[in-house]
Amino acid sequence: MRLPASDEGIVAGQVEGPQARRARIAEYIMRRGAVSVEDLAAHLGVSTMTVYRDVARLEEAGMLQRHHGKVAAKASGLHEASARFRLEQNHEAKQELASCAAAMVPSGSSIMLDDSTSGVWVVRALWEIETMSIVTNSLLVAEEAERLGAGNLIIVGGVYQGWAESLVGPSAVAMIGQMYANYAMVSASGISDWSCYHPYEDIVAVKRAMLDAADTTFLLLDHTKFARKALFCFASMAEFSAVIVDRGTPEGTVEGMRAEGVEVVVATGTP
Repeated sequence: MRLPASDEGIVAGQVEGPQARRARIAEYIMRRGAVSVEDLAAHLGVSTMTVYRDVARLEEAGMLQRHHGKVAAKASGLHEASARFRLEQNHEAKQELASCAAAMVPSGSSIMLDDSTSGVWVVRALWEIETMSIVTNSLLVAEEAERLGAGNLIIVGGVYQGWAESLVGPSAVAMIGQMYANYAMVSASGISDWSCYHPYEDIVAVKRAMLDAADTTFLLLDHTKFARKALFCFASMAEFSAVIVDRGTPEGTVEGMRAEGVEVVVATGTP
């Protein structure tokens, strides 16, 4: 993507053009997830005012977004925003979805949860979590499950992805392939032709492995996902035992899914 131009900055004693500097900002945020303006200024060796101007231009270009004093990558078909940034985005819809999904899980079940932030909300909504086994590649999900006293917590090992706060790669996929769970719950970054997509192939592989390792599979989608596209397909919507959507999902979209043989559950809100 061509970056917008503006003022010059000084990096390591040399003049760096604004386009190169903004490319470095975007790359740094993609590696680190959400970072502060002060952190960016220190990393680049420029003033915070320069960073604010650069971030504003990158926001205009649709690459970054600011939230609670942090700068994060804006989700698109080519990349996903950081996990902690996404956790509170559309939180009311995610809470609806999670409550609906959790209500369908009986005590004593084993559940696989991917690194989508909906998994954190599912853990918060589970009744009698102390009787349940949670398998996840997400450190955010694991942290929440441990805090709430999950009876058995298994963290899938693999290569750490900082922006997602999760573990992926061949080791993660192999470990999941050796297990079986009653339920797997995943989300998608985007939907196209009634199939599920995500920007990153290594995360797609983990989602696919979880779906193959579970008896009952749920896809959790808030209505914003239907307006987005991504690169890698990991499942058709009809493969899932149920696709759970929030009340903001257009009726025509729900009818379209059902016409394609998708089992759709519209969440009705928290109990």
